[in-house]
Amino acid sequence: MLGYYSSLSSEVYDLDKPVGSSFGDIEYYTERLATCTGRILEPAAGTGRLLVPLLEQGFQVDGFDVSGDMLAICRDNCEKRGFAPALFEAKMESFSLDKKYGAIVIPTGTFLLLHEREESLEALRNFHHHLADGGKLIVDLFLPSELELGKLSVRKWETANGDVITVESQIVEVDPIKQYRVSQARYEKWRNGRLMQTELERYPLRWYGVEEFRMILEHIGFEDITVSADFQYGQYPTRAGQTMTFEATANKKG
Repeated sequence: MLGYYSSLSSEVYDLDKPVGSSFGDIEYYTERLATCTGRILEPAAGTGRLLVPLLEQGFQVDGFDVSGDMLAICRDNCEKRGFAPALFEAKMESFSLDKKYGAIVIPTGTFLLLHEREESLEALRNFHHHLADGGKLIVDLFLPSELELGKLSVRKWETANGDVITVESQIVEVDPIKQYRVSQARYEKWRNGRLMQTELERYPLRWYGVEEFRMILEHIGFEDITVSADFQYGQYPTRAGQTMTFEATANKKG
């Protein structure tokens, strides 16, 4: 079975979205977390694109990822800047810790990689369990604007030592009933015209309707749910392709 975010794809992620690069989300998350007094957890922390700037702002942040390759880059990015946060390998639906968090944050639609409905629900239950009373869940989703089977896209990056990494990707499966699509990508690293490394990666992507996801959060026990489009707080989404940020509170005294 193909996985995702192995060594080549993790390297590309760090090249394409280096620490501190923002889509407007770093500024937004920093503002929304300003009143957070507890520790913050970032599931799927990746290479530290958001985690490191939060540490630099003085937040106490732990992180985990399902990809050991992504975590290795994240640790290196943190060490270069003098940070040593708690980082560990785990899954969103099954991680288990003996601490509660003031906030849990999942930017850039990473939560949608949980394309099976039950595992995504289990992850949300797990987030709720690991939040302190009054703790915040902040999670980005989006509605895919591209569902065309077989359409090929090609991109390339140059590394610091002059290697070239190419990526060819296409959508290989769309299930509108179960609300997910699957893309497959081939990563190749070239050096002086010679193929040095190749990987195949599989990227599932689930989608949710805006009010559907709100009701799911309510059913799990979250309260005070707001949804914002393109990092404009309280602005309701109007079209596919927009980033939809849900913010919800875990009220455990009710």
